[in-house]
Amino acid sequence: MITGAQCRAARALVEYSRERLATASGIDIGTIESFESKLGKPDDTSIATLQSTLETAGAAFLPDGKHGGIGVRLKFNRSETRRIATLEGEGGLVAHDDVP
Repeated sequence: MITGAQCRAARALVEYSRERLATASGIDIGTIESFESKLGKPDDTSIATLQSTLETAGAAFLPDGKHGGIGVRLKFNRSETRRIATLEGEGGLVAHDDVP
């Protein structure tokens, strides 16, 4: 389970505003703001949804361990991130393929 600080850091890394995270996750922006500001804690399902949404956007959450505390980093390096962004913008609509 992530912390509010990890949520805020992950948003910065994947360049998501609170509004964009709220839209992508379906979690109310006020809930996200309270969580990140340590003024409230959403239910576990909401936290898991935020974590999953941020992971899909490219964040990787690091657990507390013998080599350091909790944290967050990008799953991909900058060139991979740029390449993915380019590929996502190509090709038009996605449709089912009949290719085996």
